[in-house]
Amino acid sequence: MYPAELVKPMREDLVNAGFEELQTPEAVNSALAKEGTTLVVVNSVCGCAAANARPGAKLSLQNIKKPDHAVTVFAGVDKEAVDTARGHMIPFPPSSPSIALFKDGELVHMLERHHIEGRPAELIAENLMDAYNTHC
Repeated sequence: MYPAELVKPMREDLVNAGFEELQTPEAVNSALAKEGTTLVVVNSVCGCAAANARPGAKLSLQNIKKPDHAVTVFAGVDKEAVDTARGHMIPFPPSSPSIALFKDGELVHMLERHHIEGRPAELIAENLMDAYNTHC
């Protein structure tokens, strides 16, 4: 587990952009049970989360079509919440960071770490916007 003071600015990055932070399994299940579309960002302390995943996720929300809900869980901090979110992302293996789009509780689009690492935030945002245009 990472110290709270270390992850605080990384948590706030998405929360300040309008993402709801989920810290319990119950909160994750409740968020994914909502009707409509929900974007889930599995946040992380790694460099590709800071340089690619978080900026890409935030940029993607500037699209005309966007998810009804945007939520985040933090890997290495809120273990049970992350495990619950990842359970909804099966058959994809655990990956941090990762970004998933759900529609009416069903996984419809997934970006794993290998889709994020080394790719610019703009490319990640474009990928997500294409998913929003299809599913939102």
